[in-house]
Amino acid sequence: MEKKELMYEGKAKKVWTTEDPDVVIVDYKDDATAFNGEKKGTIVGKGVVNNRMTNHVFKMMEEKGVPTHLVEELSDRETAVKKVSIVPLEVIVRNVAAGSFSKRMGVEEGKQLLCPILEFSYKDDDLGDPFINDDYALALGLATQEEIDTIKTYTKEINEILKAYFLAAGMKLIDFKIEFGKDKDGKIILADEVSPDTCRLWDVETNAKLDKDRFRRDMGNVEEAYNEVFKRLGL
Repeated sequence: MEKKELMYEGKAKKVWTTEDPDVVIVDYKDDATAFNGEKKGTIVGKGVVNNRMTNHVFKMMEEKGVPTHLVEELSDRETAVKKVSIVPLEVIVRNVAAGSFSKRMGVEEGKQLLCPILEFSYKDDDLGDPFINDDYALALGLATQEEIDTIKTYTKEINEILKAYFLAAGMKLIDFKIEFGKDKDGKIILADEVSPDTCRLWDVETNAKLDKDRFRRDMGNVEEAYNEVFKRLGL
């Protein structure tokens, strides 16, 4: 499978068309951004970690009954995926208080939540990806009730699978962001990525941060943290 035309370039990936109109190639970059693009930089090797980790996780999800856009890993940085229409909702799951949630709710970072929280944000960089609820999504035509229900069901399953997966590698899944798309038949499937870019991962023993927060907060050792996740997962 070969890349044809550059269809889209985002903050972390390039997407290319192929000879198959239903398949595109995702090329993961080392570029890093935070705070809706206000902070920019490079995390050397990030593209490889995110590509390989996402593909591994997506294969695992498929085995557990959660459909994904994965078709085939082509190289360390490139993967063929089903072409989807992204549902403009960022789906966030919080297991432990951290980041914007801690600031917004006045809860100390690291506090275990009594149950997981599922949040929606409207996927729009210009608006800063504002927090919305189901009624917003329905009223704005972002998704149907059936699609929202499907997304919520899959997301709860994904959270349980990922918590166990990361815990077995000595990491706590604090929170994460995922996205869903609709394939050519309108079926809701998991898309985008699951990586240290999109997950907060803390060491079980020390609570050391092994994710993009090291870049966001200028904590240093960013590449080392990504590679540590890569190593612990045996990728």
